[in-house]
Amino acid sequence: MNEIIKKIEDEQLKASVDKFSVGDTVRVHAKIKEGNRERIQVFEGTVTKRQNGGVRETFTVRKISGGIGVEKSWPLHSPNVEKIEVVRFGKVRRAKLNYLRQRTGKAAKVKELVR
Repeated sequence: MNEIIKKIEDEQLKASVDKFSVGDTVRVHAKIKEGNRERIQVFEGTVTKRQNGGVRETFTVRKISGGIGVEKSWPLHSPNVEKIEVVRFGKVRRAKLNYLRQRTGKAAKVKELVR
């Protein structure tokens, strides 16, 4: 049974996924359906976590909008995620950046990794 599930899941994977990690600032281009129309909406923020693997892999992006923190999670291999652009690379020492929730302003910044 495990082989059958693995085969089905491998078909669902995207061919190419942009390389990004926790702490990076990314632009997520997501498809939004409104009635019978479809458009692309961009969500830009810091990646706070990446979890699971394979088809089930998800990532969470956090941004401040109007003084309020907004977090959004997406499945990495979802057809609704058009593309992921890396704006800047962050230098962090943790796998999950939950501490950013309590911080505001300059304290919520992540150092940039110069490549």
